[in-house]
Amino acid sequence: MTHFVKCVAFTLAETLVVMGIIGVVAALTIPNLNQSTGDREKVAKVKKIYANLEDAFGRATAVYGPFDEWFTNFGQIENYADFQAVNNRFSGRILEFMKVSKDCGYEDTGCFTSSKLKDLSGKESFPPIDKRPKVLLADGTALLFSKEDSFNQIYIDIDGVKGSNTFGKDIFDFAVSKNGIIPSGIRHNNESLITNCFTKGTSCTAWVIETGNMDYLKANKGVCPNGTTLSWKNTSCK
Repeated sequence: MTHFVKCVAFTLAETLVVMGIIGVVAALTIPNLNQSTGDREKVAKVKKIYANLEDAFGRATAVYGPFDEWFTNFGQIENYADFQAVNNRFSGRILEFMKVSKDCGYEDTGCFTSSKLKDLSGKESFPPIDKRPKVLLADGTALLFSKEDSFNQIYIDIDGVKGSNTFGKDIFDFAVSKNGIIPSGIRHNNESLITNCFTKGTSCTAWVIETGNMDYLKANKGVCPNGTTLSWKNTSCK
């Protein structure tokens, strides 16, 4: 007597439905995965340049003395030549201990973007990049130094001349004082700084370094899609 074995298989319609579901799930999740991976890479770049700047600053002060004594032989800045001299001292002593691949000096192209910088809303933002010393590091990071009176700032573009040229995405900044390299927006009681980060992308450097994320880019003025409000107590949208 012959026995027949009944084979169970998916029909073509069922297979197409399953493939469709997989496609929808992939379309919803892959962009988020890509963004998360991209954000982690940016966080790593910001942390790396911070470490490199701190190392260079420490070496420079060991050779040249405390930062607030670097400019004691400069009088009042009265003209552009004085401005250049002060900025050359500021940038030169730090860059002496960093791996620079290209020195653009005070030119507007080749190191830092020649276009206006933007904030997260798309509006043009300061500082102006003209008449500031600029370099490109060996790892592709662009640096811009700006010293005016007691205002000592280093701006970085982690994408070099590429990228969106936007504060909080690829543009970040640090203040420099006798106490060292200070990430912009450092945690303290000034809530306006963290508000500026969430709305404009400025003063986000400390957030990126301390929290290890860029979740403010997923949020609407600090409010995450899941309803969580970002703060120094709630530092993630997860």
